[in-house]
Amino acid sequence: MRACVIIPAKDEAATLPATLAALAAQTDVAGQPLPPDSFEVIVLANNCTDGTASAVRHFARQHPALAVHVARLRLAAPDAHVGRARRLLMDEACLRLLSLGHFNGIIASTDADTRVAPDWLAATQAEIAAGADAVGGRILTDATPVPTDQPVALGGPSGVRRTQLRDAAYQLWCARLEAQLDPQAADPWPRHHQHFGASLALTARAYRRVGGLPVVRYLEDEALCQQLRRHDLRLRHSPRVVVYTSARQYGRVEVGLSWQLREWAAQSVARSEPLVPCPQHLAALWRARRQLRAWWSRAAPFGVPGQGVAAALGLPEKQLARQVLASCTFGRLWDWVAEARATAGVAVPQVPLADALAWLRAPAAGQQATFFPARRAGTAGGAGR
Repeated sequence: MRACVIIPAKDEAATLPATLAALAAQTDVAGQPLPPDSFEVIVLANNCTDGTASAVRHFARQHPALAVHVARLRLAAPDAHVGRARRLLMDEACLRLLSLGHFNGIIASTDADTRVAPDWLAATQAEIAAGADAVGGRILTDATPVPTDQPVALGGPSGVRRTQLRDAAYQLWCARLEAQLDPQAADPWPRHHQHFGASLALTARAYRRVGGLPVVRYLEDEALCQQLRRHDLRLRHSPRVVVYTSARQYGRVEVGLSWQLREWAAQSVARSEPLVPCPQHLAALWRARRQLRAWWSRAAPFGVPGQGVAAALGLPEKQLARQVLASCTFGRLWDWVAEARATAGVAVPQVPLADALAWLRAPAAGQQATFFPARRAGTAGGAGR
């Protein structure tokens, strides 16, 4: 057993059979079925009021060759959230892999309303074998209609879908520009921008090194990836790893894809253009990050002063220089930069999505990405995404 797939589930009896069926149909990269003893599946049915656990047991009886486990648990109110559920699952998966001596065994997370691609595990394993410590998969929305018992937010599916596709284009253009301006050997282009619970995997070794999944009510996946970065672990955003998740607008978490879809629906009704971080300022930030990394690693020529980097980041040079010397990893240094900028009120302004896309699609976007003076928070209107 080289991988443990974990699935938190709350009232997912209707969606879990399809999720489990996709896992049971896993193949290698050549399309041959994966040995069923090469991975197992653990579902945590937490605080359920439906037949989630029964649905998993029924599936397990129909697929005896695949190790499918389910645990029922009622979490107390303060802990009844996806962060705690996913932490419990990942801890258990890590223990099981380490007990077998598989330090590079894979803890692979997906969601109960998600169908993984046939080669999801194999593609993830290939990225780990190539040197990644963690892998974020590409998450696409499922074309399957939302169940009729799901309430539908205002805005209509076409308006929401159009905004979703435009936002995806923005994110992918930004990922491409980031790879151009601050290339990373562990995460080269082509890549994407997603590292979320529907498709997020890491080795047991990496999980233990960062101290496990942070227990937060939502965005626990983002918090885990932040820990990976702080430790300078290699996070790959692989376009080869793909899942399909539901487009329901009322999910099981406070903040997630369903929440974002509702936000876009409301904006569609109000005929309001979504706001996104200004790509020109992001480009300047990524250029500065590349120079800062060179400074931190002592790879920069002595003729390259820190003053230009500090000015681009909107931070005092002496303060930044002290932190460069004090940081044991670049990830910790960059985390400090983000906190220092926030404390100083330095922010990337928000711009209309249409304007951001127009700039990103311009042929010379990368060449135009020169340093911009850092702006203080509040100089551009609108709430962030």
